[in-house]
Amino acid sequence: MSSKEQIHDELYLGDSAIHRLDPRVKLVTCCFFSIVMAVCRAWDALLLGLVFSVTWVVLARLPVRKVMVRLVMVNGLIGVLWIILPFAVAGREVFSVGPLSATQEGIVYALQITIRSNAIVLALLSLLATSSMFSLGHAMGKLGLPDKAVQLLLFAYRYIHVIHMEYRRLMNAIKVRGFQPKTNLHTYKTYAYLVGMLLVKSYDRAERIRRAMLCRGFKGKYYDLTEYRIGPTDLILGAVLTFCTLAVVLAQWVLTTH
Repeated sequence: MSSKEQIHDELYLGDSAIHRLDPRVKLVTCCFFSIVMAVCRAWDALLLGLVFSVTWVVLARLPVRKVMVRLVMVNGLIGVLWIILPFAVAGREVFSVGPLSATQEGIVYALQITIRSNAIVLALLSLLATSSMFSLGHAMGKLGLPDKAVQLLLFAYRYIHVIHMEYRRLMNAIKVRGFQPKTNLHTYKTYAYLVGMLLVKSYDRAERIRRAMLCRGFKGKYYDLTEYRIGPTDLILGAVLTFCTLAVVLAQWVLTTH
């Protein structure tokens, strides 16, 4: 597998209804759902949002293994919060570890973050990862986002695998010279030189690319020849996704007002 495939993992190559959905609809509905889930506090709303995001993954027919790999990575970071939050939030004590006391409020808070994070990640996988990065970038431009932001996203995606290949080349070079990482000053200095060389080479390549684009008449705008047309299927599926998010909003509003 090449470095570029590792970045995107080709989840966008499927042929489900969600894959064929207009990327502009995906961006709007995914952002709406993510914002709603980020501010939800009621258990029913959080669980309902998680159910919806799992359903979207199933409808997108994404490979279970690749989805699970991403969830493991996300929950690995969340696991750090489970070590900290139960002991950092004041409340009713549940158990203690030495001088530290875990509270019920801290455990509940960590569980809410876990559900919220997994729901958002699953929504991102089902709605955004099912489109190529280039189509999402162009869709952002069609939605009125600044051209510079779109260009930065597209160029970063285009050349990040090149930087990764340069990193691997430098790592192979120092390993050939007998470098073995240890916890000493020589290792720290070697990694510092490695990062410095990457920054210098990245700047060098960026300057060459800028000059090449200027030679080809680049005027600060990246033109897109793709025509996006929202059809009846896009409208129906977009409405369904929006309705699911509104159901989460309703569950949150009903529970917080009663």
